[in-house]
Formats: sequence, C-alpha cells, structure tokens
Amino acid sequence: MTEEKMAEEKKITSISEAEFARDTLERYSGCSVSDFRSNLLLTNFPRYVDYFAKTRGVAIVEGAMFKVAHCPSEDVSILDFKIGSPAAALVIDLCSFLPIRSSILLGMCGGLRRRYQVGDYLVPVASIRDEGTSNFYFPPEVPALANFLMQKAVTEVLHLKNTPYHIGITFTTNMRFWEFNEEFKSRLKATKAQGIEMECATLFSASYKRKFTLGALLLISDLPLNSDGIKTKKSSEQLYQNFMADHVEKGIAILKHSRILQSQNVKGAYHRNLDLGKK
Repeated sequence: MTEEKMAEEKKITSISEAEFARDTLERYSGCSVSDFRSNLLLTNFPRYVDYFAKTRGVAIVEGAMFKVAHCPSEDVSILDFKIGSPAAALVIDLCSFLPIRSSILLGMCGGLRRRYQVGDYLVPVASIRDEGTSNFYFPPEVPALANFLMQKAVTEVLHLKNTPYHIGITFTTNMRFWEFNEEFKSRLKATKAQGIEMECATLFSASYKRKFTLGALLLISDLPLNSDGIKTKKSSEQLYQNFMADHVEKGIAILKHSRILQSQNVKGAYHRNLDLGKK
C-alpha cells in the first residue's frame, strides 16, 4: 500500500460521526446541509414535496435518495425519505446532527376501526415495534413514543382549526403486502392498534435516542380490514387530490405552533432545542 493510500484511509477512519452524517445527508439530498431550515416536514410522498415547492415558489432538489425543498421565508424544509423503517432510521440519524428544532411526519396509515373514514386524521401517541429496525436503538421492552411537545402542538392546532381527529397507537410493520395474510391479520387485531403503517415506531425510537424533536400527523388512507377498503391506484390518486394540500398546510402550522410551545418551556422540549432558541 502506497503512502498516499494509507493517508487517505487514515483520513476516512478519522472522520467524526457528525461529519459523516452531514456528508451523507448532502449526498442523499443533493444539497448543502446549510440549506436546511430549523423546521422540518418529513414525508413518504414525493408529491407532497412538489406541492410544497409549487405553493412556496422554491426549487426542488434531489440527491441519491431524498427529494427535498427549502423555504427560507417560512423557515421550513420538506424531505421525502421514501418508504420503510430502514429509511426512517437513516433520515433521523442524519438529520439529528443538524440544528433542526421541530419536526413532524406527514404520513399515511391504514385505519383499523369501523368508524374511521378515509381522509380522517390519526394522531399516534405511540407505535408497536414490529418492524425490527428499532431494536438497534433500544431493547424490545422500551416503548416507541411520539414527542409529547410535538403531539401537544398537533392536537392544539387541530382544535384551533376545528378539525376532527382520532388518537391512538399504530402498528409498525415491514410487511407491505399483508392484506391477504390471515395469520398476520389475526395478530394485528389482537394488538388493538388503531392504525397500521411502516415507519412510526422506528422514527419515534430513533428520535428519542437522538433527542430529535419529532411528532406525527397521519392521514387515514384506507381501511384495509374491510374487503373493499384496500388502497388502490385509483383511491390513492383521490387522496392526493382531496387531502394533500390540507395535510401539508396543517403540518406547517404545527411546526410553527411547536416553536411557540418551545419558547414557553412546555414540557417535552429537549434542552438542545431551548438552547438553540437563545441564539
């Protein structure tokens, strides 16, 4: 091995975790970490990024994995991290090294109650860790909880806007094609979960580990336990047309309200958020 190669290997191994995270985020997002604002919308839907960019008149940037847009005037960024718990873990691990003070997941879930309707909002206070990825952060007995301050911001904004919503626990799974698996469905029903999705348990566990302030507002996209309630290509398109704008706008309102709560020292704020707020 030449001295030049040895020096390069030494340089790589000496990089800090924070430097590695920021470098990776820039590769995956296609933009500088300095472009990210202090409030962050996380989503699984590239069309949410399109809507945000179009309505704010800002550019869309895509890297090796993520699709993002930044709005300096509102101090909000939006990032589509794709689907599944590994991607959810990755985005928290990377973004936790940025000075982001408030973050909300705008996701979708299957509603597991007869009274639910497509288009309703579900506010998850916790998630059942059936996806496996969260085991890298905590032992199985540690619950996956949404950040209290963020969920307080979610419910207060929904109340102020007179928006009906449900509160409950989601079942987080890595099995996407489960609707025809009777054994899985029996186990799902036994948990009494109110919704099913693929990221919340990982996001909540990783954000708790990393002290990253994160909540969630889920849109009920389908009623998968009903024979005619499974989401299809056609029903998915109707979701975007009917509910996407409201979902994104409420997410932005929640981020702004959460910053007010942080300034009031409401319980649930991480100290790093309060310290950053003094700068």
